[in-house]
Amino acid sequence: MKISGIKYLTDQGFENIWKNKMMAFATFCVVLISLLLVGMAALFYLNLNSMIAGLGSQNEIVVIMEVGSTEEQNKAAEEAIRAMANVDTVEFISKEDALARQRASLPNAEKIFTGYIGDDASFMPDGFSVTVNNNDIIADTTEEIGAITGVQSASSSPQVAEFLRELRRVVTFVAGTIVIALIVVSLIIISNTTKASVFSRREEIQIMKYVGATNGFIRMPFFIEGMVTGFVAGVGAFFITWAAYRAIYNLMIGQSMLMSTFGIGSIIPFSELRIQILAAYIIAGALIGALGSVISTRRHIDV
Repeated sequence: MKISGIKYLTDQGFENIWKNKMMAFATFCVVLISLLLVGMAALFYLNLNSMIAGLGSQNEIVVIMEVGSTEEQNKAAEEAIRAMANVDTVEFISKEDALARQRASLPNAEKIFTGYIGDDASFMPDGFSVTVNNNDIIADTTEEIGAITGVQSASSSPQVAEFLRELRRVVTFVAGTIVIALIVVSLIIISNTTKASVFSRREEIQIMKYVGATNGFIRMPFFIEGMVTGFVAGVGAFFITWAAYRAIYNLMIGQSMLMSTFGIGSIIPFSELRIQILAAYIIAGALIGALGSVISTRRHIDV
């Protein structure tokens, strides 16, 4: 096909949008809403996974050194812990820090601390607070740390890790099912809307077929029309998602109590996702609009 022919058919596609404003607008709205439903569900799933990971980072291993351990022993133990593949961070807690934390956690016992102990922390052990990369094997990592020379005990909560693992599995299944269901429902609605749009112009298609127009010549304007409508719907869905996401993000981040309790600080900033979201919306919208229009013209071409 010559360039002039492609330009003519492209112009026809844009002209069809203007001629059939109501049906084009209906298709635009259906594609827009469908993209929003699927996109929001996918973002919810991504953030839920991120929040679960944030909760998992709070599952730490508490390491207690033997009372009276020397600086060299503490340093050697720290190096051994840091060398482990599953260890993420290691924080040294001196006996003085441990005593201060005990005092802070038991404010009503301050007189006892002052009268009998004072500032003498020699009876307290040094220790470490360790976080891991993979909570699934935190029990194995805890056991490895406990075997290090100079370590009196190492403890963690493998039950928390197991709960998070099960929670992530359930969330993945439920969210995946919802997203797939929304995609199927959206495709059915979009298909019916596109068929209605094409059906309203069936006489135009049949006349073009009778005068000798090829199938490609007939389909191209509908292809362009559907692609442009889907593209615009994708852009619209992106900006609506952006506004809604920012509003929810700012609201949740402003709740410091929720952040500390539920790991909401792990919500993904929109800036980290905007390129992927825009690309997904535009590509999905254009493909759905274009393919839906082309497929819907098939029955009217066979005359």
